[in-house]
Amino acid sequence: MSRAAFLLRPEPGWSASAAAARSIGLKVEGEPLAEVESVGWQIPEQRFDGLLVGSANVFRHGGRFLEELHDLPVHCVGETTADAARENGFTVETVGHGGLANVLNSLASRALKLLRPCGEARIALETPPGIEVTDAIVYRLRHLPIPPALAENLGRGGVVLLHSAELARHFGEECERLGLSRARLDTVLIGPRLLPAAGDGWRAIHIADRPNDAALLALAAQVCSKVG
Repeated sequence: MSRAAFLLRPEPGWSASAAAARSIGLKVEGEPLAEVESVGWQIPEQRFDGLLVGSANVFRHGGRFLEELHDLPVHCVGETTADAARENGFTVETVGHGGLANVLNSLASRALKLLRPCGEARIALETPPGIEVTDAIVYRLRHLPIPPALAENLGRGGVVLLHSAELARHFGEECERLGLSRARLDTVLIGPRLLPAAGDGWRAIHIADRPNDAALLALAAQVCSKVG
């Protein structure tokens, strides 16, 4: 019997991942352990050459000030974020395939001042010479506790899919709070940068070969099919 795949990311990503997971035969369990909420913000008073965006949540929760930035090209972390940018009337200039650091490296030959609308929990970026990045926090995650029924199911074992370092840290904190052992749980991480946040105590840790949902789910399908 295939092991359960536990999805914990916020909506609307949870439903999208769940549908994709079920389409490749995964037994999906879990529920969102966070909700995304908007943060009041204002555009910094300086000229920018473009937007650097690491999450589609920017366009879902960025609010009315984003409407004033439609003339700026967008440099996106990946296709999902690029799709959200286009749906909101922005012109996408760059689509990355391995994190914002790779996006910045692809722009390294240019002198640019970039505005980075982002979440409250974000990765510090090292910028190439000539590129300046100004962060503007536009959303945050409100973490939710693991409910008793989910804790019971996790205790039986399975495979936990982790889409972000913030989610990985929260899951670890909840395991500590509940006294929930991870010895019967594998985890599949969307990228190696999640390793420090994922912590110890897992049955095994697996890392997707590309930082996107499709690669994460494909690896999860392999892990879930290996029983014992």
